[in-house]
Amino acid sequence: MKLSRRNALLGGATGLAAAGLISGQANAQTQAWPAHSATIPAGPAQPPGQGYRPVVTPNGATLPYRVVDGVKVFHLIAEEVEHEFAPGLNATCWGYNGRVHGPTIEAVEGDRVRVYVTNRLPAPTTVHWHGVILPSGMDGVGGLSQRSIHPGETFVYEWTFVQHGTFMYHSHHDEMTQMALGLMGMLVVHPRRRRGPQPDRDFAIMLSEWYLPAGASRPDPNQMSDFNILTMNARCYPGTEPLLIRRGERVRIRFGNLSAMDHHPIHLHGYAFRITETDGGEIPASAQHPDTTVLVPTGSTRTVEFIADNPGDWAMHCHMTHHVMNQMGHGLPNLTGVNARRIDRAVGQVLPTYMTMGQDGMGEMGRHIGMGHMDVPDNSLPMVGAEGPHDYITMGGMFTILKVRDQLPADGSDPGWYDPPEGTMARAARTDELRRDGIDV
Repeated sequence: MKLSRRNALLGGATGLAAAGLISGQANAQTQAWPAHSATIPAGPAQPPGQGYRPVVTPNGATLPYRVVDGVKVFHLIAEEVEHEFAPGLNATCWGYNGRVHGPTIEAVEGDRVRVYVTNRLPAPTTVHWHGVILPSGMDGVGGLSQRSIHPGETFVYEWTFVQHGTFMYHSHHDEMTQMALGLMGMLVVHPRRRRGPQPDRDFAIMLSEWYLPAGASRPDPNQMSDFNILTMNARCYPGTEPLLIRRGERVRIRFGNLSAMDHHPIHLHGYAFRITETDGGEIPASAQHPDTTVLVPTGSTRTVEFIADNPGDWAMHCHMTHHVMNQMGHGLPNLTGVNARRIDRAVGQVLPTYMTMGQDGMGEMGRHIGMGHMDVPDNSLPMVGAEGPHDYITMGGMFTILKVRDQLPADGSDPGWYDPPEGTMARAARTDELRRDGIDV
């Protein structure tokens, strides 16, 4: 066809129309794409939802509520709290309702909720509902969304949950100080219409980090890098409760991370899981993949699910190796490989109990402290782990244990250590085995 000015203009107009059509389709697709996970359309408040598996917060609690005229009413009290990170390590922190971290808030998609916040701190504060879709004036950012809650005041927040998922709450006033002192908690919203099988165990775990110098009584909120206490639900091992699971159960673990500076790659031994949700919503089944480590970025949540078909005592911990040590020191000389006998003899003449540590690693330090062989500052747990069933567990910090059993005690108590069946535990090799397999040691 001969190209004329008229044809060119018509072709251009047709192209523009097609481009507009494509753009319109793209916009429609974009608008249809869900910004969050929902099973019901946004609308009037639903009656308080039921029919879900309550969340368990190890070492924590769930915030109680009452229903008033169809609204779930909660009450958070921000206050100073004397908190135990682990036996022998305590600090004066800030928390909610006498707890660090605050109790888990649990609701159902479509619930209308009303949260009263009473400030018993010496400073103003607010509460931000991290990841929750709500009116701007309820978002809890001091100075931007609202006036800060002054000491002695009680504010009220109210909204309807238009989504489900795993979220968090925390102070959004002087965040560096108030979050570093513990003002945070988990927030779980169950779907109104459940999709897929319900878990038998549903755990919520908040990851956080602190800096508490040995012997100090308050965490230091000015620290930016050398965090020396890494916690799960504000506890560090050996103060973390194990997760108790019956063999064959479907398990969901919701991780939230409000650490000041660090992401945490949480690794689970003995299992591969699927990462099913972020704080933005459900991950489509086609995009889920099996993994054994989930990276939980700071300011985010991640949810994993698996079937507990492998009995035993399984470690679950951050895989940043300094994050599984309690109050690890920095700036010390590297003594790995050093022969310290002459140093010990010389210093021992002045300090008879002196003992150089670190020539072959730091694994023995916790046991020496536990046995009373080494003096440490009051209110400190430097490098301390705990005695295990076979030897000393040389891990602390962001570490806990999944205990999977065929049966669990009816009262929910710890079943004790796992007793592996004959032939299923590593042991010292016998001479005849070495000879048989041609292993020359």
